[in-house]
Amino acid sequence: MTTAKDIEGYISRVALGDRAAFDALYNATSAKLFGVCLRVLNNRTDAEDVMQEAFVKIWHNANRYMSNGLSPMTWLITIARNASIDRLRKQRIGNARLEEVQEVPDAKPGPEAMAVARSEGGRIKLCLDELEAEKSKAVQMAYLQGYSYAELADHFTVPLNTIRTWLRRSLLKLKECLNR
Repeated sequence: MTTAKDIEGYISRVALGDRAAFDALYNATSAKLFGVCLRVLNNRTDAEDVMQEAFVKIWHNANRYMSNGLSPMTWLITIARNASIDRLRKQRIGNARLEEVQEVPDAKPGPEAMAVARSEGGRIKLCLDELEAEKSKAVQMAYLQGYSYAELADHFTVPLNTIRTWLRRSLLKLKECLNR
């Protein structure tokens, strides 16, 4: 089983251009990162494409990774999630020109949720449960389903700055909870 220390080692060696370390990093993390991409995009082909884009970003930005005691998977998942959200937003813009965008978020746990729950022992879920229900839902919609601040403000019928504050404070509480 690959540990967080192993993954950190792979990332630091990838930063030096080590292709063998990149292969090892890919083999150790690609299933989880694919789950992240699939959960956000809900389309296998797009998820495969975005996952490859995410690994290109990881290759080019490995020197930016800073070991701070947190799981290196957090950094990798963030890259995959952001790449997926970028793709989703591009698709929405393209579709909006043709027709009204329809949101159909999937409420059941997907591959990402299952992978994170397995790898982190459900810690994230427990920490999300500590948040107020509305704020927990906002965090999940923003960071798992790719909703923008404006979409969240409309959904919760609150000002845009309120959403930003909710998310910022909720992320701080999540970080505090995960560091316990």
